[in-house]
Amino acid sequence: MRTARTRRTGIVALGCTVLTATALLSGCGSSSGGSSANGGGKITLTIDLFGTFGYKEAGLYAEYEKLHPNIVIKETDTENEADYWQALQTHLAADSGLGDIQGVEVGRIATVVRQEASDFTDLNTLGASSVTRNFLPWKIKVATTPSGAVLGLGTDIGPEAICYRSDLLKQAGLPTDRAALAQKWSTWTGYVGLGKQYQAHAPAHSAWTDSATGLFTAMTGQQAVRYYDQSGKPVYGSNPLVKSAWDTSVEAARAGITAKLTQWSPQWNQAFSTGAFATLPCPAWMTGYIKGQAGAAGKGRWDIAPGPGATGNWGGSYLAIPKTSPHQKQAYDLIAWLTAKDQQVTLFEKEGNFPSNTQAIGAVQNYTDPYFNNAPVGQIFGDSAKNMPVQVLGVHDGDVNTALTNALSEVEQKGVSPQQAWQNAMNNIANAVAQ
Repeated sequence: MRTARTRRTGIVALGCTVLTATALLSGCGSSSGGSSANGGGKITLTIDLFGTFGYKEAGLYAEYEKLHPNIVIKETDTENEADYWQALQTHLAADSGLGDIQGVEVGRIATVVRQEASDFTDLNTLGASSVTRNFLPWKIKVATTPSGAVLGLGTDIGPEAICYRSDLLKQAGLPTDRAALAQKWSTWTGYVGLGKQYQAHAPAHSAWTDSATGLFTAMTGQQAVRYYDQSGKPVYGSNPLVKSAWDTSVEAARAGITAKLTQWSPQWNQAFSTGAFATLPCPAWMTGYIKGQAGAAGKGRWDIAPGPGATGNWGGSYLAIPKTSPHQKQAYDLIAWLTAKDQQVTLFEKEGNFPSNTQAIGAVQNYTDPYFNNAPVGQIFGDSAKNMPVQVLGVHDGDVNTALTNALSEVEQKGVSPQQAWQNAMNNIANAVAQ
């Protein structure tokens, strides 16, 4: 998934995506609790998501409706996860306007578990205890309350690699072989250094990578302790690993090797097909996004290689059921089906979402993607997942990451000094935490 997912955060717009923030806050789903009964006894289940989870695009909704003729699925999709989360908090406070199913980004799941558990259904009461063993243990653990209530089933995880334009690298005189590149950028220092080489011989109007924010998010995604420590104490301002990721991202911005794009913006979307950047840190779900933005012309030009450290986790989400849903059992049945092995395999092969279901992980290990020059994506992302850190997630993980990446954009796009931007981030985090 994905976060704009900052997919997973946010991706292709559907339904509510085109609404203004005001309209989002007033509610895009059913104002009476999400679902409804149609003529003929059919039940409409509303599923409110952010970014692109890929279910509609992969044909899974249509397949489920064919298997369950009494069910109609209505998806609303907000492009930016931050907008989606704000709207969700408004709906929870009002106890209305909620879908039968709500997506929850991994950076928000701790908030749901620790502060909003009373608003969501314990999926164990609907049968989840029989399927939780099929997921990565840590994926289920972070969605489980101290009392054992499971508040969400995992969709995907975000193992990291590097996606790159082999044609642009060739024009700049750099290697295009996956193994050679993986060796040259085995560290983030190596990645930035190779970017400087690229920039010296790059085709006109092309940068090494899209943004400093993407670099920062990928680097912090490799850390087990990032913004909070094991005790729940905030450490975002003192963690040397976070500061190192910040400094490296600032170096990339100031060296002029980024395209200075805002991720998930129209300009960023267009850049996938124009050659405005040659590489980007690439969680598995990003591959589906690249296909959608670069189109058929990008087939064979884009490729994938293991990234620095050959691991990391960027994104990944959950599906949860608000207690306001009048069709709890039908909503759970849909969640259980969407997150089962066969459907997660389909999502990976069609949309790039790497499974959190362990049976599905095993099933995709030999998959190669013809769009990415037949890259062994099952192996590349599978190896990354094997080394993936089990991250400590704090209540305000999403807010912290948003503040830090916004501050990096100030450095990159507005020329704000790194010191001032860092302080701006700390101030914004303090304000968010206080709310």
